[in-house]
Amino acid sequence: MSEFREKVRAWLAENVPGDEELATAKRFQAALYDAGLAGITWPKEFGGQGLTSAEQQVFDQESARYDLPNSVFRIGMGMCGPTILDLGTPEQKARYIPPLLRGDEIWCQLFSEPGAGSDVASLQTRAVRDGDEWVVNGQKVWTTVAHLADFGALLARTDPDVPKHQGLTMFLIDMHDPAVTVRPLKDMTGRAPFNEVYFENLRLPADAVLGQVGQGWLAAVTMLGHERVSIGGFVRKRHDPLAHANLAETARRYGRDADPVVRAELAKLYAAERALALFNVRLRQEAEAGSPPGARGSVAKLAGAQLQQQAVAVAGLIAGPRATAWEPGDAAGEELALAIKQTPSSSIAGGTDQIQRTIIGDRILGLPREPVVDRDVPFRELRVGTQRPA
Repeated sequence: MSEFREKVRAWLAENVPGDEELATAKRFQAALYDAGLAGITWPKEFGGQGLTSAEQQVFDQESARYDLPNSVFRIGMGMCGPTILDLGTPEQKARYIPPLLRGDEIWCQLFSEPGAGSDVASLQTRAVRDGDEWVVNGQKVWTTVAHLADFGALLARTDPDVPKHQGLTMFLIDMHDPAVTVRPLKDMTGRAPFNEVYFENLRLPADAVLGQVGQGWLAAVTMLGHERVSIGGFVRKRHDPLAHANLAETARRYGRDADPVVRAELAKLYAAERALALFNVRLRQEAEAGSPPGARGSVAKLAGAQLQQQAVAVAGLIAGPRATAWEPGDAAGEELALAIKQTPSSSIAGGTDQIQRTIIGDRILGLPREPVVDRDVPFRELRVGTQRPA
């Protein structure tokens, strides 16, 4: 393992660029792939390395020293790719996985709608069979990197006459199709990391289905499981102002490092960071041994959101008013304020904290399930979003 660590350390030191422009990100990912450091635990036959979670852990530890310019590939690597490996046909795996790993193609996830957020199964985007094709009409929202994506995993309703969880199908779609319209949405930071997406008579071939027709909820749960592990297990960038090491440096810069309360809170934050990192190592090892994370992905996701909130509290304790009103020219203060403004999204994206707690209670702790009044009602008869019962 020390030999692999030295390989990773030497390659990163020589190849990590200093910016995150898309072209740079693609060049970096291609170089990572050529060096045998992309898809470390993914199957060799589809371009991965076929190694273990131990090598992945080494890579994560070494790469945490750098700001890797590959965040645009997170959804493909952490969500869409693993789901294609789980449910895709051999042809789909051979077509999509290698270019995904090389960074040739960017992916997005098309789940949420204006009337279907945490309750994804209430979505109204329709896919209607027309001969050997499907015709898709509808809208998605909060779709991260859709403006850059080449492909997307789309969840659509294919049968409104059965209960809402049973009438869904997942499709793999070309985001460059003229029938797909992408419009950016700005968040409170002034940036536009996500989008709303419209489909107007988008025609898809039969082999665009991922998994089975009518089994889209199974595909969605599979992808959401990967998403929650990916979000919860996200390795902080070296310059993340909310990382423990950087908050400790902020405390020194503001002269708060001798304050016993600040020191105690920093110690708690360090312990929480390490606990989450070790939990994600365990999830990877268990998955490698044949036990997918399942509902435990919700534990990682919830813990990751709580860690962000804990870090924001520590940042406020250290920086005080400067956490939101920095001095002109104080780039570090501005970055800290930006990170604080972005934090609330960690408790929403990928399923709210409340949804994660419900999943944990139902599927891990075995608590009584909450009553569900629409579980056996055909979707067509539900009053959902803009839909009115037929």
